[in-house]
Amino acid sequence: MKRRTFLTGTALGAALTAVPIVALRTAGAAETEASATVSSLKDLQKAIDSAEPGARIVLADGTYTVPSGSSISVAGKKGTQDAPITISSASRGGAVLRGERGFAFSKSSNITVSGFAFRQSTTLEIPADCSRIRLTRNDFQHADVEGVHWVMVRADNTTVDRNHFHGKSTLGVYLGIEGSGDTAMAQHVHIHRNHFSDHSFAGANGGEPIRLGVSPRALSGAQAVVEYNLFERCDGDPEAISVKSSDNTVRYNTIRDSLGGIVLRHGNRTRVESNYLLGGKEGVRLYGNDHLIVNNFLAGLSGRALVVGSGSTRDHNSDETPEERRGNDACDRAVIVHNTLYGNAESLGGETRDFEPTKVVIADNLLVGESGSLVTMGKTTGFTWQSNILWGGASDGNIPSGGFKRVDPLLRKESDGVYRLSAGSPAIGKATLGSPAVADDIDGHPRGSTRDIGADEYATAAPQRRPLTAADVGPNAS
Repeated sequence: MKRRTFLTGTALGAALTAVPIVALRTAGAAETEASATVSSLKDLQKAIDSAEPGARIVLADGTYTVPSGSSISVAGKKGTQDAPITISSASRGGAVLRGERGFAFSKSSNITVSGFAFRQSTTLEIPADCSRIRLTRNDFQHADVEGVHWVMVRADNTTVDRNHFHGKSTLGVYLGIEGSGDTAMAQHVHIHRNHFSDHSFAGANGGEPIRLGVSPRALSGAQAVVEYNLFERCDGDPEAISVKSSDNTVRYNTIRDSLGGIVLRHGNRTRVESNYLLGGKEGVRLYGNDHLIVNNFLAGLSGRALVVGSGSTRDHNSDETPEERRGNDACDRAVIVHNTLYGNAESLGGETRDFEPTKVVIADNLLVGESGSLVTMGKTTGFTWQSNILWGGASDGNIPSGGFKRVDPLLRKESDGVYRLSAGSPAIGKATLGSPAVADDIDGHPRGSTRDIGADEYATAAPQRRPLTAADVGPNAS
């Protein structure tokens, strides 16, 4: 079949590099057998209504205002995993959508929306009656309306990748993940390679870049993966990644110069792995049970780098009241291993609520600081401390004497700002915690059978992973 030539153009008002539509193809997707280029919202709607699996619909560059009370409806449209229905801008950021609403999804699956500049004043909803919806390479800067969340995902197997969320100063989250009903969570949501920046809401709560669940859904497993995202100047909430559900993975993200950190506020069994938190305020804070915190690098934070939280209750349960659910539950049975905390105002600490954390393992971590105390835990029960290294002018604090060694780890600062082990470091080969298995370090180097203390495994090879920059994420990322 002879293919049609798509329109291309210059991005309008979105500060994005114009990239022709051929570069927007979904990786691994089947070649399109039906495609259409349209230049009006009316023709766009007609093309969507008639789309079959594998269709590619391209909206010409320009600014389009969706009439009040209307939307771009994607209703009852079903692509396949091999042949999704793709709706895209002719160039990245080139088609600017204004008005109250943009796309409205219902009873649809395997739909990809790519390359738009969203400037709406209401939430873009991915409802629970959909599945396998993908938002990729879009620019989100909705109208700065108080209390409006920009994107809300309720559908299973949703993918949100290579987007830029930026420029909010009012109450509301950039990206929320919930589910159907009052307690369920959307399953297997994948959030990766996005750029979240410049959330400047000045309130004490409610301006998270990512909120993964809410209190009533805390006990529901989501199996979400949040990885390779960059957060810069995200100051709308102390929680840049706020986890309020169970069974999630948060890995390979970089949070830089931001108020917010990674907070497991509600829920159980989440893995926080190989994240960089650099030069902001909050670090990692834990509540709930059975979490694994491994290979994270937290440096230059003006607040608390790592908090093992206490609770207003021992454990959340299905019979508690809404008010009880909103409270903190104590951190029990977490494993905190192979993390490096360097030059933070407060390194490792606890809290003073009624229910103390219990049976937490803190092993093979590296803590370096020049002032204050490196460990300031509140009341704990049944903690295991082993093979940690402490160094610097800061005092040891109240870490048990058998749980650490004070010795210079011989760290060297590299060009990416990360402090790594030098040859001859006393941390090399001295890790002792045998379980859980840790395959590699924060850089992607294999740990091997004899592991080093801290987030870095000494190696002469170049890191496979480094702190992310703006070039690694967002609409133009590879």
